[in-house]
Amino acid sequence: MSRLLTHASLALALAFGVTTAVSQAKPQAKTGQGLENAVALCIGCHGIPGYKTAFPDVYHVPKIAGQQPGYIINALKAYKSGERSHPSMRGIAASLSEEDMKQLAEYYGGAK
Repeated sequence: MSRLLTHASLALALAFGVTTAVSQAKPQAKTGQGLENAVALCIGCHGIPGYKTAFPDVYHVPKIAGQQPGYIINALKAYKSGERSHPSMRGIAASLSEEDMKQLAEYYGGAK
C-alpha cells in the first residue's frame, strides 16, 4: 500500500511540476526565439526515435515531425479539453493558445 501511495505522490508532483514549468516557460510571442522555445517543449520527447516515457505508464512517444498539422492541432485540443488523458501532455496543452497550436502544427507538419 505504501508503494502505491509513493507512486501516486510522485505522479501528482510530476504532473504539478510539468504544468507549472510549462506555464512559466510559455513564450508571449511565437516568432523567432518564442517559437523556438515552444518547439523545445515538444522536441524533448517527440524528437527522440523510439523514446518511451515511464510516467504515468510506459508509453511509446510518437515522433510528430511530418505529421499532418490538422492532426496535431486536434490532438493538442483534445489534451487541453481533457478528452485525451496523458498528464504531461495535458499540462503542456493547457498552456497553449489556439495560435500556439497552429504555429506548432505548421512547424512540425513541415519538419522531417
